Amino acid sequence: MPRKVLLIEDNEASMLLMQELISKAKLIPVSARNLIAAKHIFSSSAPEEFLCAVVDYDLPDAPNGQAIDFALDSFLPTIVITRQLDDERRNAILKKPVVDYITKENAQVFEYLSRLIGRLQKNKKIGVLVVDGVRARRSQVVDLLRRHNFITFEASSGEQALNIMQRFSIIKLLLLDDDGLPSMSAVELLSELRGIYTKEELAIIGLAAGKRTGMSARYIKSGANDYLTKPYCHEEFFCRIMQNVDYLESIELIRRAADSDFLTGLPNRRYFFEKVQISQKHQPQQQSLAIIDVDHFKQINDSYGHDCGDYTLKEIAKLVAEHFTDYTAARFGGEEFCVYFANIDHETGVAVLEKFRESLAAKIFKFEKITFHCTASIGLTSRSKGGINAMLRLADQHLYQAKHQGRNRLISD
Repeated sequence: MPRKVLLIEDNEASMLLMQELISKAKLIPVSARNLIAAKHIFSSSAPEEFLCAVVDYDLPDAPNGQAIDFALDSFLPTIVITRQLDDERRNAILKKPVVDYITKENAQVFEYLSRLIGRLQKNKKIGVLVVDGVRARRSQVVDLLRRHNFITFEASSGEQALNIMQRFSIIKLLLLDDDGLPSMSAVELLSELRGIYTKEELAIIGLAAGKRTGMSARYIKSGANDYLTKPYCHEEFFCRIMQNVDYLESIELIRRAADSDFLTGLPNRRYFFEKVQISQKHQPQQQSLAIIDVDHFKQINDSYGHDCGDYTLKEIAKLVAEHFTDYTAARFGGEEFCVYFANIDHETGVAVLEKFRESLAAKIFKFEKITFHCTASIGLTSRSKGGINAMLRLADQHLYQAKHQGRNRLISD
């Protein structure tokens, strides 16, 4: 069920534009033109249905930001919108624990609103570790991060930070203050972390007081992604946070595109070899490898066209993803799929593959007005001597036997 966004805005044009932005983010805009209407809407809904609130500073019945206080008192992450912004109003807004504010200046500002709302959704799955020897400073930073829905962790020393990083894989960003860390300095901790995580896996932002000359260069040279000088305004803080988290997500998208098969979305051949090689370095006690080949796939292309062939591969890929979630599976090329099993016995591998084969044979494929069935032949080996290439050769020999013996069957060692 999509989350809701409480939109409190009395200007018709702005409301329509923001409703469109919220809907594009696959959220449900719930609109009110004044504070009284907003209170009625919120009281008649479950609070957990709402992701956040977008609130106009000037409303007919709340001319001085009273609607902002209502949203914050309702424990809603709140984004403020305003027609005008002088220093007095800006300071008044930033004294409140809001997510951020935007001014109604141009389309680019509203685009920033769209990014903010998108981040509030994504941040619920992102961990941020704050490393600082002073508890009061940690608490201040954690409070800012929680406004943006981040999952927060705290460490008062380098050793504690390393321990937390080992335990929680959701941590993607680390904020590191150089002042007050016992036993291990910030630069030493940075060096330790960069020996484990690349800049594309973990973003690190260094924090230091402005009087610490040269600290920014030391941070960057030691492997930090970014740097903030204290004291900083909370706008700059969040801009840097968003920039670094967006960078990590962009790299992840590029990596996924490189590792995925374009047609089916399954991992591709290159990714398969990388994962298997990593697994084999850990020397699993038992290994198995299977090659799955769709029977008579050329006939599907020749009889019904290549669009139908593509549809068939996509549907089979869904079954592959469903049946081999706990293993390494990939589209190997053409109508072939490959599955690697680590640390399970041969009989378990056979059972999992047979269940897949039976599910595929029972599936009814429907393309346009065509209805048809599809089967696959499977070759499986559990002889791991000689590595991945030797296993592929053995599995391929078993696959050839399965085809020769009538198809729609599994042949193994």
